[in-house]
Amino acid sequence: LDKTGTLTAGTPRVSEVEAFGDRPPGEVLRLAASLDQVSPHVFAPAIVSAAAARGLTLSFPGEVEERPGAGIRGVVDGLALALGRAAWVSGGGELPAPAAAVRRRCAIEGTSGVFVAVDGDLAGALVLEDPVRGDAPRAIREMRRAGVRRVVVATGDHPDVGALVGAAVGADAVLAEQTPAQKVEAVRRERAGGITVMVGDGVNDAPALAAADVGVAMGARGATASSEAADVVLTVDRLDRLAEGIAIARRARAIAVQSVVAGMSLSIVAMGIAAAGFLPPVAGAVLQEGIDVLVILNALRALVGPAGPASGELPAEMDGGHLELLPVVDRVRQVADRLDAVPPSVAQRELRELRRLLDERLLPHEVADDAALYPLVAKVVGGVDPTGPMGREHVEIRRLAGMLARLVEDLPESGPSPADLRDLRRVLYGLHAVLRLHFAQEEESYLSLFEPAGQARRR
Repeated sequence: LDKTGTLTAGTPRVSEVEAFGDRPPGEVLRLAASLDQVSPHVFAPAIVSAAAARGLTLSFPGEVEERPGAGIRGVVDGLALALGRAAWVSGGGELPAPAAAVRRRCAIEGTSGVFVAVDGDLAGALVLEDPVRGDAPRAIREMRRAGVRRVVVATGDHPDVGALVGAAVGADAVLAEQTPAQKVEAVRRERAGGITVMVGDGVNDAPALAAADVGVAMGARGATASSEAADVVLTVDRLDRLAEGIAIARRARAIAVQSVVAGMSLSIVAMGIAAAGFLPPVAGAVLQEGIDVLVILNALRALVGPAGPASGELPAEMDGGHLELLPVVDRVRQVADRLDAVPPSVAQRELRELRRLLDERLLPHEVADDAALYPLVAKVVGGVDPTGPMGREHVEIRRLAGMLARLVEDLPESGPSPADLRDLRRVLYGLHAVLRLHFAQEEESYLSLFEPAGQARRR
């Protein structure tokens, strides 16, 4: 399985922009977005969108050269620009301390770092977050139940990033920093152990898809090249449809074999009776037609399809709510990280702004979940109070938000004291951890049961 766009959501976002030199973060982002306008990589739309959201004016690049699995280089406003993996952008040299710190932080947090070099010097880095798909862990479990013995994740990202994603979905092995050629070699190695299925969505995955026994492309948002190289194209953006497809294929094959064996067996028995003189020709012809009809009716059972997991359609107003709130969740941690690094007056202003975001955006979302989402989940899942544990997490989120509000209200005009900073950091880090865990659990356990708005399940 490829990682980006296959196991992850495929809609990454720029969470931070770091500058290493004299160029400000906004200029680093502008140059990177200008070059990425012509890139088919899954990160390119996120970088361009981040620049557009800040109102930055982009320039059209020239002399563009894409190196699959490594990065892209070109000329923007007369500057030689390189964008991609740290080792490739730096030419294999030692990274400066700020760049090494960004790469280390990305590895710890499971985010991706896109490094930017201008005229051969590292100018900055973009930190992108691409969360694991809510349906990915459940899809892997369903694949194993369907008979998949070994799951390997192949990614061009840093080993630590790949390891975090692999652990999240329950993979058996993770192959990191893989070029397209190395992915092909990995597929060939796995083929020695049995039939190999490769799942991917990008241009980088097309050679590996073609090399596998069965190539599966995530065609809803994936690159055209991957869809053309694959044997199977998933036309909906759901990884769990692969396990469902395996179940449908196996059932259809079983019905076909059953029909063939039953039809031939009945025909042989009828021929034996006829050869013994107990079945006249006309009766034998009628009997054979009856056997054919029975076989056809049995084969038509494949049109019904196996009973899949219960699901429903997610209301439009609830679709994408977590994605919209992720910047707020990130802001909780960023404020906690900056408390010691900014003047007390600035810290107090950022805390008040964060409290406003929580009151106006996050807490109303939790209330809406209790009122609208959880009743739908209870209807689909059944049982006695199936949403009770998640409802308890809502209580904890509101408790921590209330503690933060009281701490902010009690701050003196001069700003937080050392004791205040300790209490604030404790509450902020706790709130951030609970929110990240809660969102991940809701995505996997609840939201993955539903179709996105306007995409009702079709069989």
